[in-house]
Amino acid sequence: MLIRFKKSFEKIAMGLLSFMPESKDVKKLQDIIKEYENNENWHLYLWKEGEDIIGAVGVRVSDEKAIIQHVSVNPSHRNNGIGKKMVHRVTEKYESTYEVCATGDTGTFVEKCTSPD
Repeated sequence: MLIRFKKSFEKIAMGLLSFMPESKDVKKLQDIIKEYENNENWHLYLWKEGEDIIGAVGVRVSDEKAIIQHVSVNPSHRNNGIGKKMVHRVTEKYESTYEVCATGDTGTFVEKCTSPD
């Protein structure tokens, strides 16, 4: 289930985002989380299964686009379709208002998730 990020999930979200190659530095992670907390155009969602939060997906809204800029799944839950589910839920959420696209960092993964099987 996709849930909206809130402050009480900050450490979990930072941990999940740290699995992304460009987000290894603690200071950079703190800056990213701060941007999600303070910028009304940045939206962070977490993927929850049972009691566990196992994934994160971040979207930046700009003009007519919803840009998927972060996607991360706990390594012990990878290859189970969690990332694909997150991308699909975010796409469903934004596609009626925005063109959903990705950044250079997330593009290959998002394309893989949205292409027909």
